[in-house]
Amino acid sequence: MEEIKLTQYSHGAGCGCKISPAVLDAILHSESPAEKFSALLVGNETKDDAAVYDQGDGNCIISTTDFFMPIVDDAFTFGEIASVNAISDVYAMGGKPMMALAILGWPVGKLSNELAQQVLEGARKVCKEANIPLAGGHSIDSPEPIFGLAVTGSVRKENLKQNNTATESCLLYLTKPLGVGIITTAQKRGLADAADVAEAVRWMTELNTLGAELGELPYVKALTDVTGFGLLGHLIEVCEGSGVSAEIEYGKIPLLKNLDAYTSKFIYPDNTMRNWQSYEKKVSGIGAESLLTLCDPQTSGGLLICVDEVHGNEFERRFGLKPFGKLVAKQPMIVEVR
Repeated sequence: MEEIKLTQYSHGAGCGCKISPAVLDAILHSESPAEKFSALLVGNETKDDAAVYDQGDGNCIISTTDFFMPIVDDAFTFGEIASVNAISDVYAMGGKPMMALAILGWPVGKLSNELAQQVLEGARKVCKEANIPLAGGHSIDSPEPIFGLAVTGSVRKENLKQNNTATESCLLYLTKPLGVGIITTAQKRGLADAADVAEAVRWMTELNTLGAELGELPYVKALTDVTGFGLLGHLIEVCEGSGVSAEIEYGKIPLLKNLDAYTSKFIYPDNTMRNWQSYEKKVSGIGAESLLTLCDPQTSGGLLICVDEVHGNEFERRFGLKPFGKLVAKQPMIVEVR
């Protein structure tokens, strides 16, 4: 039988499918005054990872959805990655997932029902690992394969983490290495080493369960996950929302192994440059390699954590992470790369 490569049936891949930040801002712009809902603690205004609704008893409901086209060729693995990526938004708010609904678009005349079933099996595996039910969903016949989840979660109000609550002198940490967009683009072109792809997949299928634990730490001042806008894009969202700037040391940022083998050949996702065009006027010190890695759209990326500097040593001993930068008073440039 001919091997089916899912990535050949989609024009984009994973979170690299996301609309660029500049274009998204234009789409979301509205002249109509926003309606006020007192119980809506987090909505669309802060570009956060999920919506949060206050139940009034100290508990909050987290609601999010995320879906995309295949980032790998294997259907089961595609289902895993898309599910881990969607559930991550709940962890990025400091919460715990409760249940998920599947979102499936499938080119019924092009790809078999069995492959779609394998995508769902991958999702079931991840939901079992997260200890939540895959409780239903919706499917359509679409030109390209699409999969993701709508996820409901919960968090105590005092444990809620947001992306716009960082403060000056916070240290910056990242829980997963950058570069999956570069590796998966190389795979789609048939140029990736199998070991590099396996390592990227290993990180993309790792749940960000740490987020629920971080929600209980008052010295974690802000939290988000790194996805399609790359590290720079999501860091800029944190800085602009919090009224601060960031100084980061490129050599201390975790990267996947062997990335230079691909960046030296100018292998990168299309959205890398679309990302850069959205925030090039906000960043200084960028170089040829750092542009490709810091703007690389991540799929199921790690958590970007802002920790009160006073508790930095305590945090590092507990979680084994090292800082790659620091937040400072607001500067003309939002992010300085050193």
